[in-house]
Amino acid sequence: MRLRHSLEVARRGADLLDQKLRIPRTRHEELLRVEHTARDHWHERLREAETWLRRGLLLGGEESLDAPERTRPAGLEIVWTSTMGVRHPQTASCTVPEREPEALSPANTALVQAEAAYAEAVPAAAQYAVARSAARVVGAEVLSTRQRVRALQRHWIPRLEQALARVDLALQQSEHEDAVRRRWAARALADDT
Repeated sequence: MRLRHSLEVARRGADLLDQKLRIPRTRHEELLRVEHTARDHWHERLREAETWLRRGLLLGGEESLDAPERTRPAGLEIVWTSTMGVRHPQTASCTVPEREPEALSPANTALVQAEAAYAEAVPAAAQYAVARSAARVVGAEVLSTRQRVRALQRHWIPRLEQALARVDLALQQSEHEDAVRRRWAARALADDT
C-alpha cells in the first residue's frame, strides 16, 4: 500500500509540475521578447549618444569633457512582481537629474546633444537590465522545474513501478504458495478421514 501511495503521489507530482511548467515557460518566452526589444532600444540610444560624443570630441577636443563640478547620480526604482512564485523585476523607473542652472554648459552643441542622448540611454539601459534579469530568473525556474519533472518521470516513477511490480510478484507467489498449502492440508484432512 505504501508503494502504491508513493507511486500515485509521484505521478500526481509530475503532472502538477508539468502543468506548472506551462505558465512560466510562456512567461519566459514573453520576457525573452521584451529583453531583445529592450536590448535593441538601449543599443540604439547608446550608438546615438556615442556618435554625438565623438562629434563633440572632434569639435572641442578632449579638454571639452573636463567637468569641474560633480553631478548628482541618476535615481533608479525597481518594481517587483511574481510569476508562479518566482519573484523577478517587472519595470524600472530611472530618473536622470537635470543640469543645475548655474553649472557650466558643454563646450559645443554636439556635446549638448550627447548629454541628452546619454540621458535617454540610461533609462533604456535600466529597462534592459530589468528585462534581462527577469528573463534569467524565470528561465532558471523553468529549467529547474523541467529537471524535476524529468527526474520524476525518468527515475522515481520507474523505480517505484519496478518496486511495486516486485512486491506484487512476491505477493502473488506467496498467495500461490498459500493456496498450494491449503490444498495439501485439505487433501491431508480428506485422507485422514
